[in-house]
Amino acid sequence: MKMIKGPAIFLAQFASDTAPFNSFDSICKWAAALGYEGVQIPSWDGRLFDLKKAAESQGYADELKGIAASHGLSITELSTHLQGQLVAVHPAYDAVFDGFAVPEVRGNPKARTEWAVDQVKSAIRASKRLGLTAHATFSGALAWPYIYPWPQRPPGLVEEAFDELARRWRPILDEADAHGVDLAYEIHPGEDLHDGVSYEMFLERVNNHRRANLLYDPSHFVLQQLDYLDYIDIYHERIKAFHVKDAEFNPTGRQGVYGGFQNWANRAGRFRSPGDGQIDFGAIFSKLTQYDYGSWAVLEWECALKHPEDGAREGAEFIRNHIIRVTEKAFDDFAGAGTDVAMVRKMLGIS
Repeated sequence: MKMIKGPAIFLAQFASDTAPFNSFDSICKWAAALGYEGVQIPSWDGRLFDLKKAAESQGYADELKGIAASHGLSITELSTHLQGQLVAVHPAYDAVFDGFAVPEVRGNPKARTEWAVDQVKSAIRASKRLGLTAHATFSGALAWPYIYPWPQRPPGLVEEAFDELARRWRPILDEADAHGVDLAYEIHPGEDLHDGVSYEMFLERVNNHRRANLLYDPSHFVLQQLDYLDYIDIYHERIKAFHVKDAEFNPTGRQGVYGGFQNWANRAGRFRSPGDGQIDFGAIFSKLTQYDYGSWAVLEWECALKHPEDGAREGAEFIRNHIIRVTEKAFDDFAGAGTDVAMVRKMLGIS
């Protein structure tokens, strides 16, 4: 069996204009001091990372790896969550999602999509230069506004949305394949790939593309009341990345899954720092270890209550305490009596 690597931390929620969170070197020094061994990089944040340079320059990629290594860290994955979101945007969200794009393509959905596709492809090439084999992203969404069928969805609407989603992602998946990089879609409400069924609908349309894989984040399954342990049993062969993020779901007579338009602190379902929610991470780490997941366990800090720096500090120890050092022998080896083929045949009554 393989041993899960970690702890690692996703830097997106911590990057800022204030030291030590405003440069790659200083934020790596901060993460290492907390006990982290890896960092997942948000590819859109120019304070930490230059995506264009990383895609085109091996020297720059090596420099980044060297900075991380100087602090005892590895780069775990690049993330294009924001750019992946823009690969497919329903017009209802054009205005709000324009903020994810560079100014020159805002107000132009076609140009914005082309920019987003180029961004994800650049991140794939950058991943190859960095020696990474998995890349974290979102699928985007065309059908999401119609998730709850009222009024009744017209026939063919969902099918056409997923056909189009597959058409947009297929060239990106082929680019990933050419560079030996798995796309790990984070299955997430707000994306058309928001649960197992929707992922399978997409997978069917890209002909089970070997690079159309998964980022496992159990918090999003708690909030939609999906069995996050059974999910591992079903999809373990496709899980290529792992976010450690906790959540809780406490429905009342006033609100449930949809949250009644409340802020995060007042929702029935809300994200929590690891260990503060309801997720059974002991079972998760056990299942992932059982299925030979040998990549990184990455803290994605999101909590409605706790300060992020406290969550980061506690998260390193939380992950380390859950990583299972795999055994090299069976627990009952002491009782082995030794045997050979003749003995085995005799035990079975085979002459």
